Amino acid sequence: MQTRVKALLAHVTAALVAVTAAMISAPPAQAATLTEVTGFGTNPTNLRMYLYVPDTVRTRPAVLLALHYCTGTGPAFYSGTQFASLADQYGFIVIYPSATRSGSCWDVSSPQALSHNGGSDPVGLMSMVTYVLQNRGADASRVYVTGASSGGMMTNVMLGDYPDVFKAGASFMGVPFGCFATTDGSSWNSACANGTITKTPQQWGDLIRTAYPGYSGARPRMQIWHGTDDTTLRYPNFGEQVKQWTNVLGVSQTPVSTDTPQSGWTRTRYGANSVTAPVEAISVQGVGHSLPLSGQAAMAVAFFGLNVQPTSSPSTSPSPSPSTSPSTSPSTSPSTSPSTSPTTSPQPGGGCKVVDTVNAWNTGLTSDIAITNTGTTAISGWTLTFTLPSGQAITSGWNATYAPTSGAVSARNVSYNGTIAPGGSTSIGFQATHTGNTAKPASFALNGVTCTVG
Repeated sequence: MQTRVKALLAHVTAALVAVTAAMISAPPAQAATLTEVTGFGTNPTNLRMYLYVPDTVRTRPAVLLALHYCTGTGPAFYSGTQFASLADQYGFIVIYPSATRSGSCWDVSSPQALSHNGGSDPVGLMSMVTYVLQNRGADASRVYVTGASSGGMMTNVMLGDYPDVFKAGASFMGVPFGCFATTDGSSWNSACANGTITKTPQQWGDLIRTAYPGYSGARPRMQIWHGTDDTTLRYPNFGEQVKQWTNVLGVSQTPVSTDTPQSGWTRTRYGANSVTAPVEAISVQGVGHSLPLSGQAAMAVAFFGLNVQPTSSPSTSPSPSPSTSPSTSPSTSPSTSPSTSPTTSPQPGGGCKVVDTVNAWNTGLTSDIAITNTGTTAISGWTLTFTLPSGQAITSGWNATYAPTSGAVSARNVSYNGTIAPGGSTSIGFQATHTGNTAKPASFALNGVTCTVG
């Protein structure tokens, strides 16, 4: 059995090495480096912990647990994926663990691994998360997990074992929680790998619910990725994961939306049509066991909401501007309640400039709006007004509250960006549906004063 596992792992490694070699870019010119941490807590399987803390992190930063593939290591996953550069951009902390058993796969099959605090790898991984929360001032309400192949399987396991800790996960090329379970001590389940294990949504959901008996709290959201030509962990596992997590989260298996964020990528959302839907599933046509591809880590980060500045956690650095790509646009539900921030008009002689960048696709678009105070005095509290073209309706937005969602819209500042210094700028934006008209608003006014449109 061990020889067979190694042969299969060699196939996985060859594909992943080819992809990661194409993805690796020069590290950012910063002092932040990957650092090994020892003595981090209970660690029954002697895992190794590597930590990446950007030079600038937000106050009470979020935490992302990033799990490598079989034969991989934490440092290899750090070098071969884009999560560290995204952490630099958005100010969160990344944990890159290394499995230490032969083959360097995660334990996703033993009874101990498939239960809350049952033992094996999940306990060591949780110790790493706890260490960061206690020693880095991180936000316990913003903990996430992602991984590829064996790491994608373990993403499912960590969400099932610790729903009280993780808020969301993104599984690349994984299998459902419990699919790889064995009772003979083997770490490989060929039936699951070949996609021949199928269950009802209820049966899959029950496997997760029995992992933590008595737990009745909120369950983490899930993003699922799979290539249609995957011959290592075959494509039927994609649909089985969708069945499992829609059941666990209590949403319909019928998607509320289907779109194509990139050619060959089919995305379905369940429970809500937003970037932070309860379940999001992306099928990648014609691709084998070689995810994540370029740009997909950014979509996972957007699904987590890590590219959105939380109103309760002010940043230690300027709030980042979200991407203009529809697949990576951050999202919060548009608010119809008025802002509680004070609103004052620009001082005499003041002025403003707006640059609106629209990126449209199919029946949707994103609008990234840069607002500049061209006056000589600070603006404390602001409202930007504009009229959406006919057929456009806001579905989500960031860095402002929006009301109403169509027609004449007022975008009001949120707690962390209410002041714009003279010559200073702030960025806001929204995602919207359209019926064919993708034009920009004709004009903008800031606190009643018409802005120059760049």
